[in-house]
Amino acid sequence: MREIVLGTAGHVDHGKTSLIRALTGIETDRLKEEKKRGITIELGFAHLDLPCGHRLGIVDVPGHEKFVKNMVAGVMGMDIVAFIVAADEGIMPQTKEHFEICQLLGVKEGIIVITKKDMVEPEWLDMVKEEVQDFCAGSFLENAPLIAVSSITGDGIAELKEELNRFVARQELKEVHGPFRLPVDRIFAMKGFGAVITGTSVSGRVAIGEELRFYPQELTAKVRGLQVHSQTVEEVEAGHRTAINLQGVDTALIERGMVAATPGCLQAGYMLDCEFFYLAANEKPLKHRTRVRIHLGTSEIMGRISLLTQDEVMPGNTTAVQLLFEEPIAVWPGDRFVVRSYSPSTTIGGGKVLGNQPPRKRKRATDHDRQTNRAVFETLLHGSLEEQLLFFLEESHTTGLTADELSIRLGLFGKQFKKAMNGPLSTRKVVVVDSAAGRYLAKTVSDGVEATLLANLTAFHREHPLQNGLSKEELRSGLGKRVDTKVFQFCLGELLKKETVVQEESEVRLSTHSIALQADEQVLQHDIEEWYRQKGLATATIRESGEHFAEAPERMVKEVLALLLRQGKLVKISETLYFHADTITALAQDLTAFIIREGDIDAPRFKEMTGLTRKFSIPLMEYFDKIKLTIRVGDTRILRKKIL
Repeated sequence: MREIVLGTAGHVDHGKTSLIRALTGIETDRLKEEKKRGITIELGFAHLDLPCGHRLGIVDVPGHEKFVKNMVAGVMGMDIVAFIVAADEGIMPQTKEHFEICQLLGVKEGIIVITKKDMVEPEWLDMVKEEVQDFCAGSFLENAPLIAVSSITGDGIAELKEELNRFVARQELKEVHGPFRLPVDRIFAMKGFGAVITGTSVSGRVAIGEELRFYPQELTAKVRGLQVHSQTVEEVEAGHRTAINLQGVDTALIERGMVAATPGCLQAGYMLDCEFFYLAANEKPLKHRTRVRIHLGTSEIMGRISLLTQDEVMPGNTTAVQLLFEEPIAVWPGDRFVVRSYSPSTTIGGGKVLGNQPPRKRKRATDHDRQTNRAVFETLLHGSLEEQLLFFLEESHTTGLTADELSIRLGLFGKQFKKAMNGPLSTRKVVVVDSAAGRYLAKTVSDGVEATLLANLTAFHREHPLQNGLSKEELRSGLGKRVDTKVFQFCLGELLKKETVVQEESEVRLSTHSIALQADEQVLQHDIEEWYRQKGLATATIRESGEHFAEAPERMVKEVLALLLRQGKLVKISETLYFHADTITALAQDLTAFIIREGDIDAPRFKEMTGLTRKFSIPLMEYFDKIKLTIRVGDTRILRKKIL
């Protein structure tokens, strides 16, 4: 069953760890340095079994400003926050920063806990309560329960447990569908067991024996064992605080910030299209390409913020950005992130991932380009599921997307993905251009390719009216290297179905195209045919024919020659030798009669029979082999088929 996760947030030494100990009896500070210094450095974990029958997972986060990156990692995946303020100090700097981080990461539910109530007078406690309520006004904590407790005396702890029980009891604990994902927050080796990772699973489920991949790398390992809150289990669901014993991988290869996930459900990249909120507390505008620290999941990666619709962002504003990373990342759309300044390191904003595999977008100079970028992000933010999947397909242009690639961009898998595709496929807004690979193309894109094919054929017919059409390869190359063969074949097939074009052997032409010779072309056609008829076996080379008909345009001569070949009036023996068809027919008859009479023929006898030099005789003999009249046996040739 999916587990609800409670996280803490608040200033250092405001009693977060002590509160968890009072609630659960579990000590979350495990490091020697934490116990020595009396502050939380790394994430701590506990659990609480509630009267409603559910177990609450608890994440204890560091409060010190030096460990905010660890705090951010703990907030990822939490369902409810215990927003903690010490009664003896009230709102402090890290109180504010943790509060902002929770909002940036999309935390929607919370309980305000005033700790150390035993250390202040009732009047002071009332004043702190009022201060906290004013601070939370207008936020997700505006109407949150407020409970004052003492972790020393236990006062208020029972009330807090009751409030947590009420919260969990009213939740609809639906399974988070999709592939398994777990941002890794800890890696260690356990004697006798090998590599172990820990983290909070954020989607799907995984069982012993299954394979996991560690994104953004290509590292894979098999699940050897699973634990949830130190209890061995066979399977883990979303929301569980999980330890995974791995088989087939060294701990040195795994790093905090990696995502252990079902293979094939993520795709690494260096850019993200995002909605970004620049905190109102910032003192200066945010400039284009500012270098920052970006927190995603349990990772902290250096990168830059590329502004796409404006030159700078004023504090308190939301804008469309492209995050440019210095290391690869792998996320789903909808994942949240926090941005901290490079130096000094403070939280300046955050937001939501909209596109996880975008093309590079540059800062635009014109109002038109900026408006185009705004329209793109409007679709990503507010468009319907169908509008978004059509956008991703149009963005991929003629490359298209496989089902797996489109699933990753949408963050939808399995039955949910198939359901999303039913409408666009049935209405032909999306077409399948490669059924074997499951590659999809937006119909608007395939329509564009078809229009280009028709335009290229139209131009070809206009420039070469005496030629029948273009070869398939020439037609495909006219689309450029970005259009692969499968897309070309699909689009050509669509045009053939619509009978807009006709394919004759390897050539393609418009169905409306027919060869109509002009008067001068008709004369040239007659003259060339007669020229070859009269030449007989002593035919002219292509160069000699060109010289003989030099008064006509060179292109016209070539096209008339090609037309005579298609009409079957000339026969092409080699690239330089054409013969009249009647000449070849007569020679074939003579050759057949000779072989029937003599049994075979060789090169010297063929030369003697025809009176030709090797320049003509060898290509002719090879031609008769090619058309399967004869077959070569050693130095002689015989008829391929027995003549009765």
